[in-house]
Amino acid sequence: MSEIIANGELIERLLRGEFICRTSFEDGWRALKNPATRDRVEAYLNQINRTVAQAADGEVFFCGYVNLGDNERKIISAQFREICQSLIPLVEWLVLVQEASGQDAPLTEGAPVRLTELQTRIEDTPAFREQLAKLSQYRLFGSSSNSVDGQIKLVFKRLVELGYLLRPNPEKQIYLATGKLDYLYEVIRFIDETESLSLEAQAETASQRDLL
Repeated sequence: MSEIIANGELIERLLRGEFICRTSFEDGWRALKNPATRDRVEAYLNQINRTVAQAADGEVFFCGYVNLGDNERKIISAQFREICQSLIPLVEWLVLVQEASGQDAPLTEGAPVRLTELQTRIEDTPAFREQLAKLSQYRLFGSSSNSVDGQIKLVFKRLVELGYLLRPNPEKQIYLATGKLDYLYEVIRFIDETESLSLEAQAETASQRDLL
């Protein structure tokens, strides 16, 4: 029982729907990387029909269900719909960051995003300003600002609230991508494979033209 109490914060975070990765909660991540500890957490969660699920080849942990009844299916369907409704603004944001930063690959867990540098590059490029203005107005972000500064800061604030970014030092404008982004990529691949939406192909094409 004492071991479970020691892992109480980890279990609480999992039950709150958080995604545990090295960036978001390193102590909890290390605990779940330990098979013995993970088995103890799993045994506790199993008592309430929950399980430790994994993404990104075992680098990201989150809470799933053991058995799916009608109620559990409704909850999962609602969560999935919520993610699907967020896909377009999130993918557009990821593409903008990748293009404006001059990166060859999209953000993954642990990657830093320096807001001040990103903002400068967006302000200096009309196409990037247009992209930011468009995506910031999606319901997910809901910006009514006409300035790059207002738009980008609201977008980043929402992404922190949603768990996709972490701001380790509130005194600095440096953000870290969390494992929830890696989970998002798996959702995109799943949708792409099962419904042929080709979201990944659209994201790649967006480097040459506006997404969608």
